[in-house]
Amino acid sequence: MKKAVVLLSGGLDSSTVVYLAKKEGYEVYAISFDYGQRHDKELNCAKNIAEKAGVKEHIVVTTNMNAWGGSALTDKNIEVPEGKEESKEIPVTYVPARNMIFLSYAASYAEVVGAQDIFIGVSEVDYSGYVDCREEFINAMENAINNGTVCAVEQGRKIKIHAPFLHMTKSQEIKLGKELGVDYGLTWSCYKGEELACGVCDSCMLRLKAFKEAGYEDPVKYAKNNY
Repeated sequence: MKKAVVLLSGGLDSSTVVYLAKKEGYEVYAISFDYGQRHDKELNCAKNIAEKAGVKEHIVVTTNMNAWGGSALTDKNIEVPEGKEESKEIPVTYVPARNMIFLSYAASYAEVVGAQDIFIGVSEVDYSGYVDCREEFINAMENAINNGTVCAVEQGRKIKIHAPFLHMTKSQEIKLGKELGVDYGLTWSCYKGEELACGVCDSCMLRLKAFKEAGYEDPVKYAKNNY
């Protein structure tokens, strides 16, 4: 069976990607990151999704990106702001070079387990404008990986980065996930680690809007829901 490394945060996008990769016939090796983020709710969700989806292996990599902060997700002195739908500015929830770091780890993991495919759930349609969620970046990382791994350079086994939701709206993604059997009640998207999802941060707003457009009720409970 062909193998794939899937980046699994425990959020809506990455959880859907796990199920999609399995649907496409891959043996899934899921990789999650404890990178010093402000809460571990997504990591707990990642564990539950991995178990329910029946992945081959699920590992959690620990790295201390909170050592330098620079983001509301890794520095608790920076408040998570309320989302603004029409904003063109990249919010303070952007974690510097996070996907670059994650994909580098995924490439190393893929080379060891013999996977030639990496899946990531980024989109440049419904997103906060993060530069490491754009197609140009994904293509550049794939090129870098294939110039920096023995499997690609010496053995001719190139690694492909799949970003199946890159040009898909979140509502389309949710409809697909429903068809695939994703239990969205096991996922978490809120940037805050409180008992209820806040409903007002960028991630919550994008998620709630998408569920409304898809015609489904979000099974996650929110402190505030303007949709």
